[in-house]
Amino acid sequence: MELLKEKIVIEGKVLSDTVLKVDSFLNLQIDPLLMKEIGEEFANRFKDEVITKVLTIESSGIAPATMLGLTIGAPVVFARKKKSLTLSDNLYTSKVYSFTKKETNEISVSKDFLSPDDNVVIIDDFLANGEAVKGLLDIANQAGCKVVGVGIVIEKGFQDGGKVLRDQGIRVESLAIINSLNNGMVEFV
Repeated sequence: MELLKEKIVIEGKVLSDTVLKVDSFLNLQIDPLLMKEIGEEFANRFKDEVITKVLTIESSGIAPATMLGLTIGAPVVFARKKKSLTLSDNLYTSKVYSFTKKETNEISVSKDFLSPDDNVVIIDDFLANGEAVKGLLDIANQAGCKVVGVGIVIEKGFQDGGKVLRDQGIRVESLAIINSLNNGMVEFV
């Protein structure tokens, strides 16, 4: 997706050989026109699938997942990283380790919103080691959902998450795959 790649090159900040900061359009600030394009691109890539729910994790996955949901007319369900008074029981849960934050979170989704009747696509902002996606796959599995695929905005192709998921037979559609962040430069696959 050329528009996304242009945004990454122009506005992204390479913080190290493994960390890319895209706060100006995907994380702390959202570019709604770009998100609309991303939602449409995911809809196009998964047009051969019947999708009843879009599943993501808070918070940076919500914008692209919502735009996909809007485009295909499907509800968006997101996993919470912290429990609240309104989300305390009747939950599917899984543990997810964040390499960026160096912490493990227990993610949760209400059992009210996923069922064995659902065909789910998982959407997330980044794919590096695949921990968030593995947690969401675990939750979908607990609910008995059929996962039709995984959509990733930016995949770090130099880390093993994408390979691990694909080797398990999971369909992964990444809009931009980065080959390297060496020397402060973004190199795409």
